[in-house]
Amino acid sequence: MVRRTKRLWTDEEKRSICFQTAAPGVSVAQVARRYAVNANMVFKWLRDPRYTPEPASVPSQPEGMRFLPVEIVAEAKAPATTPFAANHIEIELAGGHRMRISGSYDPEALARLIRSLTA
Repeated sequence: MVRRTKRLWTDEEKRSICFQTAAPGVSVAQVARRYAVNANMVFKWLRDPRYTPEPASVPSQPEGMRFLPVEIVAEAKAPATTPFAANHIEIELAGGHRMRISGSYDPEALARLIRSLTA
């Protein structure tokens, strides 16, 4: 049986880990997994004023990036003349591109294609 040893984190390491949790779109759980530390431990460090990131040093939301309003509406019925396959996906991108995929597909290849069209 392998015996675990207690990991000791320096104050600077704790500050660095806590600072990473303040980035937009990053969760405490993601940072905790990156360093193989329990998320509850990171939350404990965040409550300690010695490790809490300074508000001025926290990166703010990138310029031009903002939340947009979203409205959820009832699903519209498709016209009877348009046949839909069982595995049918239609994606409309902001640049005016429209993709229709029927049948099986490779999700990673589709993601690369979407990234290249929106770049």
